[in-house]
Amino acid sequence: MLFAILCNDKADHLQLRLDTRPAHLDYLKSLGDKIKFGGPFLSEADQKPVGSMLMVKAETIEDAKAIAAADPYALAGLFENVTVRPWNWVINKPE
Repeated sequence: MLFAILCNDKADHLQLRLDTRPAHLDYLKSLGDKIKFGGPFLSEADQKPVGSMLMVKAETIEDAKAIAAADPYALAGLFENVTVRPWNWVINKPE
């Protein structure tokens, strides 16, 4: 099953995001095909990252929440809040 992990950064935490980014990317790469796609949300004003969205494949919502909780961004305290929601891929689904 697919789950959307939606994260909003704490205000004024861009430097923490930048400092933690290499560990975050290494973590995502370590998950292999569990990660379907993802990337940062950008502010309208200056196009700087203000959050993240990941689509992950997991057996249960608890597994998806565990993936989110183990992310170096989460461990570093970057996020104001994190939401994990089941998601159904309907349009432009790859074969």
